[in-house]
Amino acid sequence: MPDLPEHPDTLRPEAFAVFKDEKMGKSTLFESDRILVGLNCFEPGQEHALHAHEGMDKVYQVLEGTGTFLLEDRELPMEPGVMLIAPSGVPHGIRNDGGARLVVSAILAPGPGKK
Repeated sequence: MPDLPEHPDTLRPEAFAVFKDEKMGKSTLFESDRILVGLNCFEPGQEHALHAHEGMDKVYQVLEGTGTFLLEDRELPMEPGVMLIAPSGVPHGIRNDGGARLVVSAILAPGPGKK
């Protein structure tokens, strides 16, 4: 995996994908108190269970692969180029029920802050 560039600069998010056998992989591309930009990476069969964030909006954009967005009581198809917006308090999740790896950018605002 390449080193993250100094910001502002361009980058190819997929180059920073991290996959794990046991659970969804995560990588942070940029973080401030105002926003977090990262990647969620799924092997086939992996899932990020339905959950919600209070006081934080989340935007997902599919970069590679296919799967299913979980949104409240609905299941919506995922494919490259598709975006999902989960406002504060709305339950959401992701399931990779496709046959290949799934890479999704995740933008959270305001940022959760460094702990």
